[in-house]
Amino acid sequence: MSQYLLACDEGTSSARSVLFDREGQVAASAQIELQSIFPNDGWVEQDANAIWEAQRQSITDALEQMGTTTSALHAVGITNQRETTLVWDKSTGKPVGPAITWQCRRTADQCAAINSSNDAEWISARTGLKIDPYFSATKLRWILDSDPDLAQRAVNGELAFGTVDSWLIFKLTEGRLHAIDRTNASRTLLMNLREGTWDDDILSCFDIPPSMLPTIAPSSGEIGYTSGDVLGVEIPIAGVAGDQQAALVGQKCTTANSAKLTYGTGAFLLVHTGFEAKVSNCGLLSTTAASQGERDEFAIEGSVFSAGSAIQWLRDNLGLLATAAESEDLATSVPNCGGVYLVPAFEGLGAPHWAANVRGALVGLSRAADRRHIVRAALESIALQSYDLIEALESDTGDQISELRVDGGAAANDFLLQFQADLLDRPVVRPVDLESTARGAANLAAAATDFWLEASYEVDRRFEPDMTATDRDSKLDEWHAALGAVL
Repeated sequence: MSQYLLACDEGTSSARSVLFDREGQVAASAQIELQSIFPNDGWVEQDANAIWEAQRQSITDALEQMGTTTSALHAVGITNQRETTLVWDKSTGKPVGPAITWQCRRTADQCAAINSSNDAEWISARTGLKIDPYFSATKLRWILDSDPDLAQRAVNGELAFGTVDSWLIFKLTEGRLHAIDRTNASRTLLMNLREGTWDDDILSCFDIPPSMLPTIAPSSGEIGYTSGDVLGVEIPIAGVAGDQQAALVGQKCTTANSAKLTYGTGAFLLVHTGFEAKVSNCGLLSTTAASQGERDEFAIEGSVFSAGSAIQWLRDNLGLLATAAESEDLATSVPNCGGVYLVPAFEGLGAPHWAANVRGALVGLSRAADRRHIVRAALESIALQSYDLIEALESDTGDQISELRVDGGAAANDFLLQFQADLLDRPVVRPVDLESTARGAANLAAAATDFWLEASYEVDRRFEPDMTATDRDSKLDEWHAALGAVL
């Protein structure tokens, strides 16, 4: 009898494979680091084949940990970095170029032109999104515009477009299935949010051949089977969701007004809005939530582009850290940030500002400042940007979030979570399992294949606010001054 459910968690910085047993517990986990390439200012790419090979190797490594083979697998769930754009040859499966990641800002000028036209308003109304380089549509158009031969091959029906889930599905099925789940499709700027279908008018506006597009599939349900020649076994691909929607499921935020924040490469706030797609008036996005039933579900989302990547920058570019984990000890070794603030707009600013062309800055430096203050400022910037998202969200909904559930790698940092609770003046709740994206994908696949009854939500720690109103207001005023200088 099959023993494990496999969750493939392909993120920006790594590809992970997690095996869940029939009680919903993690049995094994393996992770392969991924590299990003920065060929020009604001450009961010990854090797499409490296994405697949890293995911495939992590599957092998996880199975080896358990001393078993793919014959022990029941089903596959997939979760992935969203908006990242890939194009490949339908017949050979060969990518036509690198994957253009969600962080890439190369289409900023194209987006600015659309935003100054009459098309921006109706496209945003239909998709729930902003016209921004973040999303897939302008990246796809850039790829086709980069080579006349590619544009013609696309018209001829020879090329396939997909986000990372589509790419993994294509590879796992040995090219038999070209599909995308609804949550990922909702992040392309090409899907009509309320109808759940590709929008012909938007495709025409971006001049995207419909033959390039994958079939939109539900997030929970058997959409196809893996190839025995690829995975060694034919099992259903039964759960697929973009990483943030998967985390919403993994955090059990599946009812209206429940919210989670994921600290990853970026920081992503989602609040479930039930069966209604609500419109934000404060710079947030309307998006699809991963539904485990027949009715479509929705969420409002805010995205911070640089969160964990700011800590990586301190480590890899400036050499101020040996490891990301060292950041907490350094931050707590000083009583405050010494007036230093980091605005990590390495790829522009996301919600609620949507400023694609701004760049980051360190402000408030004095001779007394050292690396400890800069590291602390970087950690504080994650919480401060997240505060702005939540303030915008509550202005939109008119309701206050009673508590904030958090996950992702940086959620292991006690300093960050206590500072977040202090800024919000309400509890921040950390679960035992920080990798909610993989758990969410597993839950979606398990629900479709009757693998387990949904596992309970286990709390590791609640961080209660412990900051005076005066100190909180002062900190926020200084942060918004630093942000204003960049904007």
